[in-house]
Amino acid sequence: MLWTVVFTLPLMAAIQVISARIGYVTGRGLSANIRERFPRPVLFMVVGMLLVANTLNIAADLAAMAEALRLLLGGSAHVYAVTFGLLCLVLQVFLPYRRYVRVLKWLTLALLAYVAVAFSIRIDWWQVVRETAWPKLTHTHELLLMIVAVFGTTISPYLFFWQASQEVEDADARGGLPHTPAQVRRHLRRIKVDTIVGMTFSNLIAFFIILSTAATLHAAGVRDIQTSAQAAEALRPVAGHFTFLLFSLGIIGTGMLAVPVLAGSAAYAVAGSAGWRGSLDLRLEQGEGRGFYGVIAVATVGGVALCFAPIDPVKALFWAAVLNGVIAVPIMGVMMLLASRRDVMGENAITVRLRWLGWIATVAMAATVGAMFATL
Repeated sequence: MLWTVVFTLPLMAAIQVISARIGYVTGRGLSANIRERFPRPVLFMVVGMLLVANTLNIAADLAAMAEALRLLLGGSAHVYAVTFGLLCLVLQVFLPYRRYVRVLKWLTLALLAYVAVAFSIRIDWWQVVRETAWPKLTHTHELLLMIVAVFGTTISPYLFFWQASQEVEDADARGGLPHTPAQVRRHLRRIKVDTIVGMTFSNLIAFFIILSTAATLHAAGVRDIQTSAQAAEALRPVAGHFTFLLFSLGIIGTGMLAVPVLAGSAAYAVAGSAGWRGSLDLRLEQGEGRGFYGVIAVATVGGVALCFAPIDPVKALFWAAVLNGVIAVPIMGVMMLLASRRDVMGENAITVRLRWLGWIATVAMAATVGAMFATL
């Protein structure tokens, strides 16, 4: 599976640049642009699919965080899931996301342990290069399902809505959109560099997670990971007695960052489709603030409720990724049409290179999802 994170890197970077560009150039989020340019059924389909996928994704993240904490402290995973859900909700409503993300992001450094694993055990690096460049692919439903899951966890719809809306919020914080062509070009370059760097680090960590798991668990005959405890064992070569601690820090840190993004992107989508002002800087006592934070509350509480379903957190994360891969296809198609239209983007419509990469990503996602359903 190593080839998948290499293959998706330019495609996910292009899609994220396109979503950011739409938000920055138009001064509106994705759903607001779709509302203005497409029939209502398209808007309802896109926003509805996003809400379902995000709620399931929140549930999977909360369940994984709760199970990770249970590995450390024992006790009830359900109690921990409720606690994490309420904590994320309170922080998002009463504390600006930018403020607490500065603290929580340091927990994600625990993910670098997977890089350390790869360099602390014996690995045939020529085989790694060979299998990445020339993978042995079999046209089976299981493989296609896994590819869709990888695509869905890297090219995720909630990130499209989040990044477009964040560009709008950043512009508002600076006092509005730049007026001169030079300012616009400079900011679009900033978006491009920022996105490429971020996506590169994201996929680099994903590459080493796959490699480290293959070189430890798979090599030891563990082929079906069903619990968080089993997944954590991939870190034992570098963590030893602290294996569960390091694993839990990574899961909890990324979860605390992801849940607000999932709930927030759902709120941005609903606000844009309803014609509200959507912003994490709104106050709860404002009319629009109550609606915006109400969506965040519904998505988060819905995710907490789903944590009580009898499904393992590892499998929940997997199936949430598959769902993201499926619903990404129509959303990416709508995004590409928006970003290519001069009446939407003016002189800042996407370049030929971005258009090619964006449509390649869309077609690749659609073909893989179609093949997955065809092999059921």
